[in-house]
Amino acid sequence: MSKASPAAVFVEAGRHPALSYLIRHKYLYLLLLPCVIYFIVFQYVPMYGIIIAFENFNFVKGITGSPWVGWDNFRYMFGLHDFYRVFWNSLCLSLLRLIFTFPVPILLALMLNEIRRIAFKRITQTMIYLPYFVSWVVVGGLIVTFLSPTWGVINIVFERLGIQPVSFLTDTAYFRPLIVLTSIWKDSGWDTIIYLAAIASINPDLYESAVMDGAGRLNRIVHITLPSIRSTIIILLILRIGQIMSNGFEQVFIFQNGANKTVSEVFETYTYSLGLLSGRFSFATTVGLFNSVIGLVLLYSAHRISRKFGEEGIW
Repeated sequence: MSKASPAAVFVEAGRHPALSYLIRHKYLYLLLLPCVIYFIVFQYVPMYGIIIAFENFNFVKGITGSPWVGWDNFRYMFGLHDFYRVFWNSLCLSLLRLIFTFPVPILLALMLNEIRRIAFKRITQTMIYLPYFVSWVVVGGLIVTFLSPTWGVINIVFERLGIQPVSFLTDTAYFRPLIVLTSIWKDSGWDTIIYLAAIASINPDLYESAVMDGAGRLNRIVHITLPSIRSTIIILLILRIGQIMSNGFEQVFIFQNGANKTVSEVFETYTYSLGLLSGRFSFATTVGLFNSVIGLVLLYSAHRISRKFGEEGIW
């Protein structure tokens, strides 16, 4: 049996558009391969552990040997009063983040795009996204330095002005604003880069035509810039909605303490205290699975709504 030549292989591949496209862009897919392997190994393979949510998991017996309990863990979860408190805390904090943090990168990108001095623009952009690379542990230390009721800088100023010190870190009224403000300061710069990249792809001729027609800066932003980056805004909004029940463990855990735990206990810290500290792995997995299902439903719903309004969505 004769061996097919490389030329014959490419001719045969040309009959299949998908295979031909894959061969033509093989180097791009090769660059994508490490990312795909990462998600398969660290995201999809561990999904096998979801079975624990339907078992009375025992370390000695393992996942396959632990007794099957079906939906008992879910019935127990929905019967707990603490679960609904954690659910509300997670939802409330996520909605506050979505409402107040999502528009900030858009506004920053629009303002940076209007800066004409390149050096000043680069310095400002660097200062904005630099906090993204700072660990939440470091951020927590800085916040304590500023807001501590005994030796914090702000309360020292209050004391010298004759104002009573404020317990920013222990008062439940300040926890959610603190989380939202620190999220804006730390994370807004990264999304700003994405929006700036989208703005950079806009055809400059559109702006030149608008200037010739007498359009001011605000009109150019409203009628050219925002419509041109609308698809980027929609995609990032859909992804943010899909993570609406996820508040991140590090930030909340750092600012959480016994005094504010009634409003600071979210799904991430709840599963940590149940799974690792209490050793209730089946129940912790049940809570985590519920959280993931809610996120999946919200992600799919946001995608469908965007498609109904004529946008491409995320697939």
